Amino acid sequence: MADGVALLAIGDELLSGIRADTNCTWLASRLHDAGVPVRGIQVLPDDEGPILEALGRWVGKVEFIVLSGGLGPTHDDRTRGALARYLGVGLQPDVEAYDRIVSRYAEPLKSRIEATRSTQSLIPEGARALFNSQGSALGISFSAHGTEMFAFPGVPWEFRAMAEENFLPRIRNLSSWKQVLVAGWPESLLAEKLKDTLENPALHVSILPSAGLVTLVFRGEVEKVEAAVSRVRGELPSDCLEEGEAGMATAVVALARKKGVSLSCAESCTGGLVGAGLTGVPGSSSVFLGSAVCYSNGAKASILGVGRVLLEAHGAVSGECAVEMARGARRVFGSDLAIATTGIAGPDGGTAEKPVGTVWFGVSGPAGERSFVRNLAGDRSHIRRWSTAIALETLWRSLKEG
Repeated sequence: MADGVALLAIGDELLSGIRADTNCTWLASRLHDAGVPVRGIQVLPDDEGPILEALGRWVGKVEFIVLSGGLGPTHDDRTRGALARYLGVGLQPDVEAYDRIVSRYAEPLKSRIEATRSTQSLIPEGARALFNSQGSALGISFSAHGTEMFAFPGVPWEFRAMAEENFLPRIRNLSSWKQVLVAGWPESLLAEKLKDTLENPALHVSILPSAGLVTLVFRGEVEKVEAAVSRVRGELPSDCLEEGEAGMATAVVALARKKGVSLSCAESCTGGLVGAGLTGVPGSSSVFLGSAVCYSNGAKASILGVGRVLLEAHGAVSGECAVEMARGARRVFGSDLAIATTGIAGPDGGTAEKPVGTVWFGVSGPAGERSFVRNLAGDRSHIRRWSTAIALETLWRSLKEG
């Protein structure tokens, strides 16, 4: 019996790199949540030939195929024609379905939508038109050789709305899944530490590393998933984020709110990324007071109060400067706890004593002040990303210890 889903993203702009496909990755995530396997994701050009080849590959082998894109009114929108060719039928207008589309609009836009009727109202004979609550292109659905087909417009908000309304209600939850986010562990060491749990043949386990965090995803029978999650949390009680926390910034804000602690930042090499991470969390305004981006030595001195003698003696990239920056942020914003970053993100500026990737972190809070250094590798973007992750983790652990 055919099972699983194949996802097809259609558009020359996707193959050229002008735009990135987000529709299939979003839907794949939703399918993963339901335990429904995605058998393949393909990106195809606006060309009937490759679309027909893909349909030939997947029809009869998967339960569902979902196509994204190629349903607009322009010459390069080829999906509806390819579907009609696959079925060996012609295209015909669905007047009633397109009337519903037109009725959603007021003039002058209504006339423009009406002008595309000759193209966008067409669906393959025998197929079903799917109403689009967010745009003007009809979706298309039909079944062939045990596979149910859904074609949606490629505009992301239209695709998601139509998938929510027409496709996702058709899928079945096949298994339970849960994830645990672990901080401060390299992927290889974590895999060795949790070897018995991660290699359990009764579970499907994904290990997803990112800057500062490793996400462990467990999928399988409910009881076995719950047992695996409990074992991980039991073995790493100080390193696991709370259930439901999507990332370190979310964890920092949640813990600061729980403990009634206000936060601030002083940033040099991270250029505001730490503050941006925190302000990206809804409700962060209740605990996060602000971030001072002080890139130059002059700004560090005049805004944060870092001593010019200290800067001359130790340099901006030093533990002494990092602590002074954190102390200055606490004073400027009146916060309980502050983190500071100062380093060399490259590609220039490194020396034999302080090579590119040298980053100092400073912490100032009720429990005292401290600094530490990390020697990071990679390009400028990588160093800044990891510096931000380390700063957020440092705030999180400081809150846990406080």
